[in-house]
Amino acid sequence: MDYTKKILYQSNYWYNDGLRKAQIRDMSGAAASLRRSLQYNRENIAARNLLGLVYYGRGEVAEGLVEWIISKNLKPRDNVADYFIRSVQESASELDVINQAVKRYNQCLVYCSQNGEDLAIIQLKKVISAHPSFLKAYQLLALLYLRTEQYAKARQILRIARKLDTTNDMTLRYMHEMANLRGKKMKDEKHGKEETVEYSLGNETIIQPKHGGFKALASKFTVMNIVVGAVIGAAIVWFLIVPAVNEAKADSVNKQIVEYSERINAMEAQISAQTRTLNQYRENDENSEQSAQNAASTAESYENLMTVSNQFYSNSYSDDTMAETLLNVNKDALGEGGQAMYDELSQSIFPSACESLYSGGTASLDVANYDTAIDSLSKVVRMNEGYDDGGALLNLGIAYMRNGDNDNASKYLKRVIELYPDTERAQEAQNSLDTISQGGDTHSADGQNTDQQNADAGQPNDGGDNGVQNTEGQ
Repeated sequence: MDYTKKILYQSNYWYNDGLRKAQIRDMSGAAASLRRSLQYNRENIAARNLLGLVYYGRGEVAEGLVEWIISKNLKPRDNVADYFIRSVQESASELDVINQAVKRYNQCLVYCSQNGEDLAIIQLKKVISAHPSFLKAYQLLALLYLRTEQYAKARQILRIARKLDTTNDMTLRYMHEMANLRGKKMKDEKHGKEETVEYSLGNETIIQPKHGGFKALASKFTVMNIVVGAVIGAAIVWFLIVPAVNEAKADSVNKQIVEYSERINAMEAQISAQTRTLNQYRENDENSEQSAQNAASTAESYENLMTVSNQFYSNSYSDDTMAETLLNVNKDALGEGGQAMYDELSQSIFPSACESLYSGGTASLDVANYDTAIDSLSKVVRMNEGYDDGGALLNLGIAYMRNGDNDNASKYLKRVIELYPDTERAQEAQNSLDTISQGGDTHSADGQNTDQQNADAGQPNDGGDNGVQNTEGQ
């Protein structure tokens, strides 16, 4: 068996293993097996789509979308990832609810760091209500219940979390810790109880205090107790019971007052928490539109990156065309793997595209086609700011100056002076800045106009400092 078949075999083996684990809700094990399958064959579409479903099943919607987008770019046609992506996009309201649930979860982490367990518990209940498959929210809520010694609620939440992912290490650790804490508490309660004696009578088990001899002794004095008890009973009724009843009524009133006070304090705390929650909702509403735009920008960046990758390996597109698309990729929005792919593609595409665009931009500048020159040279500067030892920056600044945009011209000319001090280009940039500051006619630096003026005066063009000698690629 050659290496290619062996690698494909290993990839399919781990995919089948991940599928078996996913079918029994072993999401952690399934994710590990599927990632291993993709290590052997990154174009295993079935494994990548199933990994996205595993992430989605644990409430990690963003990670699932990333896997489906990559799958779609690897296989644009007849791919079930199209259905998954379309299903998520069509339920925009549901996606917004999930986004808000993730933000609340992050806020709960802040509350926990500030010892605000009560507020965190309130928020987490809302999170799991809005996003029932969010495994991390269940785990954090169970941890808070364990911290506040609410073991019954913690056990209930951990059962739900284990149904979502049967072998998750964090869930199993919390269940083990809960069992230890409950065992310790029951042991302490057992030591605090009065010692008893158990014995069997037929099919029944009798439990009595260890010192039960006093009851047997009291039975011998029953008659005497009746007589003495009658007398003492009357005295007790007069001297003890009546005052005790009055005192009990006073205690009942005091307890009601304390209970009402506690309820008022609890309501005040709840109102305060709801006020903070309302303020947070208002902030989230203001940021929801920006979050949606960021998500769309991230998806668009991945789409453009995969498009350039397919074009590059097909060898059917020019570097200028691929560079145009690659410039629309927001590198900061990509993950670690996406940024590495971006760097690899830019190193292969940008140098040739810079050379072509720089040549066309300087040619357009020479014939006073400033808009085209600005468009071409701006792309060169975005790809490589120091191209031609500052020549791209200098020519871009001159193009803006001749086009009447002195603000942008000054920005790029100052950048030349900053990056290349004590050079000829820095001196030329300074001369252009002086022309702008003096309010001179910036179009007089056009090489064609200068040549015509010299010809009219009967003088040769001596190639002086007319702002065009450096517009050629140096």
